Amino acid sequence: MSVTIQGKIERKGFGPGTWALVSEKGESYEIHQGAPAELLKSGLEVKVKGKVRDDVMSFAMIGPVLEVEEFSVLNSD
Repeated sequence: MSVTIQGKIERKGFGPGTWALVSEKGESYEIHQGAPAELLKSGLEVKVKGKVRDDVMSFAMIGPVLEVEEFSVLNSD
């Protein structure tokens, strides 16, 4: 399922750690491996287009896994 989500990037401390996109509504999406390094910065406000991957599971289990297709930075702290 393709989605567009606006929110903030956060580093979650489960196991070795994982990156998440927390939407403006408070929903958490785990960022799928292989996302651009420019996206993986805590506190970055972004708009992300991607696919929710129902065929992927993770140890973090913080929310659906989001495969990033493109993103734009809205505000960087």
